[in-house]
Amino acid sequence: MRTLPLVSPHGHTNAAWFARNEAFPNPAQLLVQPDHYIFRMLYSQGVSLEDLEIGQPKLKNPREVWRIFASHYYLFRGTPTRMWLDFVFEELFGFDQPLSEQAADLYFDTISEKLRTREFLPRALYQRFNLEVLATTDSPLDSLAEHRAIRESNWKARILPTFRPDPVVDPEYEGFTENIAKLGEKTGEDTSTWKGYLNALRIIRARFRELGCTATDHGHPTARTANLPMADAAELFRRVLAGNADATQQELFRAQILTEMARMSLEDGLVMQIHPGSVRNHNRKLYERYGRDVGADIPRPTDYVDALRPLLDQFGNERDLTIILFTLDETAYSRELAPLAGHYPCLRLGPPWWFHDSPEGMMRFREDVTDTAGFYNTVGFNDDTRAFLSIPARHDMARRMDCAFLAKLVAEHRLEEEEAFEVAQDLAYRLVKKTYRL
Repeated sequence: MRTLPLVSPHGHTNAAWFARNEAFPNPAQLLVQPDHYIFRMLYSQGVSLEDLEIGQPKLKNPREVWRIFASHYYLFRGTPTRMWLDFVFEELFGFDQPLSEQAADLYFDTISEKLRTREFLPRALYQRFNLEVLATTDSPLDSLAEHRAIRESNWKARILPTFRPDPVVDPEYEGFTENIAKLGEKTGEDTSTWKGYLNALRIIRARFRELGCTATDHGHPTARTANLPMADAAELFRRVLAGNADATQQELFRAQILTEMARMSLEDGLVMQIHPGSVRNHNRKLYERYGRDVGADIPRPTDYVDALRPLLDQFGNERDLTIILFTLDETAYSRELAPLAGHYPCLRLGPPWWFHDSPEGMMRFREDVTDTAGFYNTVGFNDDTRAFLSIPARHDMARRMDCAFLAKLVAEHRLEEEEAFEVAQDLAYRLVKKTYRL
């Protein structure tokens, strides 16, 4: 298990790191600034995001940011974040004493020195981590220039884009109307019409596929889907584009888009991921000051049975379509998600996500879904992280928890030991490659 390559089919690392292969600037900018798990916790205890220089393209005083982080490291006791960071500090940087206020400068100087060496350049770390595939998450308006640069460099690693269409499918996304116009400019389609808009999305998906993309990702507020007649969908699009749609109509539009995305995935083979159930930017003041993705997202109860039915009525029995469902609402595991994935050929269950990406969350997931969905309607593990250095730690934790669950089944004589070894390798490696078509 320890020697199996890491497959990371969904995450938020930056393709530019690998295209340019430049040294990471400093420990604070590498480990603190991009990780909302970290600054979310610090903010909850009164640490100012301004003092952490969140949102700044370049830190003015990275050592001071690091000192703030180090002096509050005790806040992470008992959290998976602490497990990931301790793994990074010990395995990558060789520390044998915990991070603390007293050790802050030692850590900062040691990490800074190592980051300047060839062994810690992004491409070298990719190889050191034994990564086989690493997928980024990218806007349809992105040029994907960094992905092209990686390919043209003849580096043999697989860094793949993932199609995340939120900016052009969510009417509540900032600059939505302008984004639709840009989509038209990029594709030569008339995106003021429903037909032209859908054609433009197909064209962009094809460009992603040319660069190795195998999956889409949809971060909708809910899992609601719809299957409107063509004329009704076109009229709804017109209202949304004109800014005349109310909240109910905006939600209906997102629902229709999920069904359209499933239709396109059946056409082009891209695996579809749905990540619903997060109330984004819950802290309005932080959103207005710092923008999106500053750790103020909150889970909400999520319905899947009724919400997905229009899409499943249309495509649920398609064996050539793969839709991976994620949830922040654990109460849906055994009640809705496992029975759905245990029946519909197109559905698979994604691993514990975000707030549940923890040892306890992983064990609850296996306990809640295995009875109904088994192992083979799940998809292995994906780390879903911006924190590049934590990827090996996250996979290590997931593999350990899956093995712990399998060991329990063996001890209870519910699974033969030989079967458990086979399932462990499937969960760690083979399932994710098969499901994501890698």
